[in-house]
Amino acid sequence: MEILPYAVLGGVIGLDVVSFPQAMLSRPIVAATVAGAFAGSPLYGLLLGAIVELFALEMLAVGASRYPEWGSASVVGGGMLAGGAVEHPLAPMLAASVAATLIVAWVGGWSMYGLRKLNGVMARRALPALERGDASAVSRLQLTGLTTDLLRGAVLAGVGIATLTPFAARVADAGNVSTTTYLVTVWGLALAASVSAFWGIIRGSTGAGWFLLAGLVAGVLLVVRQ
Repeated sequence: MEILPYAVLGGVIGLDVVSFPQAMLSRPIVAATVAGAFAGSPLYGLLLGAIVELFALEMLAVGASRYPEWGSASVVGGGMLAGGAVEHPLAPMLAASVAATLIVAWVGGWSMYGLRKLNGVMARRALPALERGDASAVSRLQLTGLTTDLLRGAVLAGVGIATLTPFAARVADAGNVSTTTYLVTVWGLALAASVSAFWGIIRGSTGAGWFLLAGLVAGVLLVVRQ
């Protein structure tokens, strides 16, 4: 029963990725914060979401390309960190939660690929009715696709948080790695992934590098003034 709210949230968030309503609810910083609120600590969820956003910057959801499913995965990570940071050391729990998010996101990408193939099979079976202009066949395909995508996200989030939470707790309690090592590793990997993504975006755009630099300077100034 403790897993059920995260499974439901993961289903809704997973549905938002490509199906409906595509309202940016599936962005890691949103999904993880909401999952953290479910666990009683939205700030820990926000922290996890901010880090995962740096990894997710490289994703471009177009056509039938295969990419990590960050929405449901961020529900897993945000819930794990917010629920475990009270009982376990924060730095290793953060590292384990980020690792769990990356694992679930990779599995989620393959689950979306499998769902597309299933949707193709159902569409081919309904082809005679579609060629006749049967409106009910269109509705059935749409509702079936939405329902299966909802279930996909729910199963992904529920199984992910059920199986990986013990792993995160074990890593956090191991105590054989320093806090600095955990933080440097997590932030280093996240920043490396984000810089790579930024470079891929700006290298083909005229003047984009200067806009990026201006944004960085403005952000640093705002932080310093605070």
